[in-house]
Order: sequence, then structure tokens, then C-alpha cells
Amino acid sequence: MNDAPARQLDIRLADCAADVVAAQRLRWDIFYDDMGATPPPGLPHGLDVDPYDAICDHLLVEDHGAGDRPIVVGTYRLLRQSVAERHGGFYGAGEYALEAIRRDAERDGRELLELGRSCVAPAYRDAGTIQLLWRGIARYLAEHGIGRMFGCASFPGTDPQAHAAPLSYLFHNHLSPAQIRVTALPALHAEMGLLPVGGYDQRQAMRLLPPLIKGYLRVGATVGDGAVIDHRFNTVDVFMSVPVEAIAARYLDRFGAVAAA
Repeated sequence: MNDAPARQLDIRLADCAADVVAAQRLRWDIFYDDMGATPPPGLPHGLDVDPYDAICDHLLVEDHGAGDRPIVVGTYRLLRQSVAERHGGFYGAGEYALEAIRRDAERDGRELLELGRSCVAPAYRDAGTIQLLWRGIARYLAEHGIGRMFGCASFPGTDPQAHAAPLSYLFHNHLSPAQIRVTALPALHAEMGLLPVGGYDQRQAMRLLPPLIKGYLRVGATVGDGAVIDHRFNTVDVFMSVPVEAIAARYLDRFGAVAAA
């Protein structure tokens, strides 16, 4: 007999300081305890905090069936272009030159949205939680007139050669068109096309992609030129860019009613 409480998941934006702290605590558990990130000096133990937290919106998945109080089991950090430009720019500008998508946003007349700090508690890494996160993102895109969303997604560890096949697959099959291609800053640029076309098993390379990258590809993402080694977070980062119009029809069908609500 299974006496575990039934999950009662919902999604919302953080609306108070305690909500943001709950997201920061989950991020610490995933990034530092599980993934081996190195906290910078002065970071409070148990909380992943940086200056962008104060200007971002924080998307929260909560489980209301886990105890007396709901617990945060998934989170995403959302930064709109209009907000970023009032506060020193996008987080991703520290790794990538963003001029190409900025120009595209000017032509399009709609805002960019940067996605970051995505994480889900291990026991909740299933389709239900991921669908809720996408539902929240879809609603946010519609509410704020977003034309393109972007962010970094990561491979574990700091050795690109350990991920040569999936990085090469991304480079050869999903590189952004030249007019919107974001490039890693020269001092940080790590080659993605480590293996030539035909030099790796494409199906195996696809299977080796992290789930977050697979999710972005399913909604029409393309990648920037160059990976970036993030020694603090113990990851190899790749830039993911998604024009909202290119989101796969099945996701629009699934979340359209919510986005329009």
C-alpha cells in the first residue's frame, strides 16, 4: 500500500521575498549540493543569490500535497529586455555577444526574454512538472508580448571533449541562422563542432543531450556559435534561442488556452 501523499502541483510567479528565498534555496540544493558548483565568497550558505534576483520574475512550481505548507519543487528566472536595459543588461551578456538578437528584436518590435536558473527537484523531474513550467512560460510570453526567448543550457562538467558528439550534433544541425546568430565572447569561446559530420553516431548524440536542451529543441530552438565553460557552476554552457512563432504547434495547442487566460 502506497501512503505517499498525492502531488498537488501548481505554478505561479513569486510575489514576495519569501517566495524568492524558496527558489534560491532550491537552486542551492541543485546547483551546489547536487552539481558541484563552487559558491563565490560571501554567498550565504544554502541560498543561490546574485544581483539579478532583485530585478527578475521568478516562476515557481509548488507542491501543495507535500505537507502543511507548499514546497517549491521547480523554478525558472525570467528577465524581460525592458527591465534588463534599465539595470545594466542581460545576465547572458557576460558569456555571449547578443547584438544579433537585439537587432532582430528591434526589427520585430517585441521584447526579448532571458530564461535562467532553471532547476527541478530530483523527485519531480517528470513530464508533469516540465509541462507546468512550459505552461507558465507560455502565459508569460503572451502577457508581455515577447518575440524571442533565450538562455543558456548546460552539460555537466567543464570538459567539452566529454560531450563532443552532442555538441557537434547541435553545431551541425541546430546552429542559428547567420542574421540572428549569437556568438560566445572571444575570451570564453569553446569550439562546438569538435567532430565532423559523419564522425559520430547522430542518434546516440541526440540521446546524450541534457533534458533541458531537448526541451528547447522541441519548441524550435537554435543554438549560438561557441560553448562557454562555466567553472563556478561546473558546466559547459550553450546558447539557446527560440522565436516565439517557431514554438511547435503541439505546445501552442496544449498551452494556448492558459496563455490567453
